[in-house]
Amino acid sequence: MAEAILRSARGFGKGGNDMALQIGSELTCSMGVTSIDASILWYERVLQCKLLYRADAIGWCELATPMTGVNIGLSQVEAVTQGGGATNVFEVADIEAAKAHLDGEGVRQDGDIQHIPGLVKLLTFYDPDGNAFMFSQSEMAT
Repeated sequence: MAEAILRSARGFGKGGNDMALQIGSELTCSMGVTSIDASILWYERVLQCKLLYRADAIGWCELATPMTGVNIGLSQVEAVTQGGGATNVFEVADIEAAKAHLDGEGVRQDGDIQHIPGLVKLLTFYDPDGNAFMFSQSEMAT
């Protein structure tokens, strides 16, 4: 009897998953920028994003990335704090071509493509406010 009470209290047993966390199919990566106008243009040009909406009253906009269900939210701030936080990593089919695209756009990068044989190739780059991103190209067998 005591075990049944414990299982019920912990959410195990009949109906115990009724309140389970259910994460949806959309992810918004939020970051601060010093100019929404300039940043929208940069994200559209460099990462091929499309503006979904803009709410100037609260200094916010959201852009759809080429990856279904993944959006980028930009929040207007006076100064962008550097360091810490998450780095958004986008998979690309050809990291050398992606690097050439960034080079052509004059995008600041953190060195050359990092290569971990048999695992992945990585390239770190930054938006105009110093927010870090990475491109990855997997070498793992699927």
